[in-house]
Amino acid sequence: MTRIFISGAGAFGTALALVFHKAGKDVTLISRNSTELVKNRTTDYLPGVSLPKSLKISNSTTSLSGGDVLILAIPMQNLTKYLENLHQKPKVAIACCKGIDLNTKAGPTEVIRNTIGGSSAILTGPSFASDIAMGLPTGLTIATENKQIGTELQKTLSTDSIRLYLSSDPIGAELGGALKNVIAIACGLCIGAGFGDSARSALLTRGFAEIVKLATTLGAKQETLYGLSGIGDLVLTCTSPQSRNFSYGFSIGANLGTKVSSTVEGIATARAVLKLSIKHNIDMPITKGVVDIIDGSKSVSVVLSNLLERPLTKE
Repeated sequence: MTRIFISGAGAFGTALALVFHKAGKDVTLISRNSTELVKNRTTDYLPGVSLPKSLKISNSTTSLSGGDVLILAIPMQNLTKYLENLHQKPKVAIACCKGIDLNTKAGPTEVIRNTIGGSSAILTGPSFASDIAMGLPTGLTIATENKQIGTELQKTLSTDSIRLYLSSDPIGAELGGALKNVIAIACGLCIGAGFGDSARSALLTRGFAEIVKLATTLGAKQETLYGLSGIGDLVLTCTSPQSRNFSYGFSIGANLGTKVSSTVEGIATARAVLKLSIKHNIDMPITKGVVDIIDGSKSVSVVLSNLLERPLTKE
């Protein structure tokens, strides 16, 4: 049986560990707070969920070998440093983070290639950790350029509740997952400021147009963006308060104050995406507006009003 190591005991990593363990897979959850997890078998990331005593928990990847699968459920901006300190290479490293490295403008699979090399993949799609932990039906995309590895991962990681769809377009899968967080912040701002659901629908739709323009310019396949890792993930994260990026935007729009977390990956992504749009001469007014609001240079009302006052054009 293929051994699965999950680095990162946040909500998503822990949820995956739970569902894989329930499915009878050989899984180990890697946590910086392993002693506390082993003792209490509970986590603040998933309130009301208990971790079975039979679930293996460790504080390191020292037992990782070249035949194992390593799932990286850690924030995008921490990925490079984590991999640089990894002592043993796995058979394949799978990123779950949704973002773009702020310094290098690289996506997760490129970061893996540039640090540890070897086979890489991205696991992404419309999903909330709480749903996965409860065993609710969830469809995800597993994307890799290596068809044989992809087929193996699809079989190894699928369970009764998680259905994996295979893609050969990791660039499209990871860009869809990253860019949707920026639009989710915009939708949160819109609802928080009281502009209503109709305005949110317009932002979501026009935001998707921005995603398609940039992603295809960077090498993504358009059909990937119309799948689970693109429009599917976008709709979920733009319409639910469970989305950390939506909630972050909502708090700003409603003047509730914000507590910035590394798991609100749309903040760094928005800044990276804006730089990429300027580099490639792509007009992305929603992304620009989100950055202006995050950086405090413009108010929510000014940005949203400016978007409405843009010159009339064809869709």
